[in-house]
Amino acid sequence: MTPKRVLVTGAAGQLGSVIVRAFADVEVIAHTRRTLDICDAAAVARTVADAAPDVVINCAAYNDVDGAEEAPLPALATNAFAVRTLARAVTDVGAILVHYGTDFVFDGTANEPYDETAPPSPRSTYAASKLLGEWFALEVPRAFVLRVESLFGAPRDWNGRRGTLDGLVAAIEQGREVRVFTDRVVSPTYTADIAAATRHLLAADATPGVYHCVNAGHGSWADVAREAAAILGIVPRLVPTTVDQAALRASRPPFCALSPPRLAGGRISMPS
Repeated sequence: MTPKRVLVTGAAGQLGSVIVRAFADVEVIAHTRRTLDICDAAAVARTVADAAPDVVINCAAYNDVDGAEEAPLPALATNAFAVRTLARAVTDVGAILVHYGTDFVFDGTANEPYDETAPPSPRSTYAASKLLGEWFALEVPRAFVLRVESLFGAPRDWNGRRGTLDGLVAAIEQGREVRVFTDRVVSPTYTADIAAATRHLLAADATPGVYHCVNAGHGSWADVAREAAAILGIVPRLVPTTVDQAALRASRPPFCALSPPRLAGGRISMPS
């Protein structure tokens, strides 16, 4: 189905801003953190009821992985309980919910990309909060949970928080030293491709549920940085490192590449 009215939360974020543009040919009600606090249950219920959208696309999230270890409540409030509130409001108006998950729901002990049948096993507060959000989202009769990872595609004038790949590219272009993990394997995902896949799923009346929505292929962050530098035609100043050497507060899944067979089954081919 082609929606007539779409409500987007987190519309000023890296993904949300792209989603808004992707649905520019229909009526979009775009809410940023300033116009709608998704942790305010009364405001969410009122906003969704007043808008009466066909589809609600939730791009709001708490993404401070390390910060969540020291202060878990903000992560749980935004990534889990706010999604439950949103799910109830969406159900009340009979709309479709699109919610974005994360590769962090897996423990990273695999040696091949995770598909949608792999059992989650979160290893951090952030990861647990995102998995709870998935479960709450799936309570909506027609809900799509799209697991994404390592987003990139921020415009050069972007003032918000950049993804890892955007930061790597900026550092390489500026000739700075870049620390890159050799022991974390990822499937970086272009935000425009996520938006296109989202539209396709809705237009195709696809079966609701969990989908892995990442670009095809995977590599370590060191591999990704070398490839980016080669495309840019720059000799990078890479400093190989490991997660243990970085002494991060929150656990990171070492192998978190995702495989998108459900998208492929819906004739959605994600570029490499």
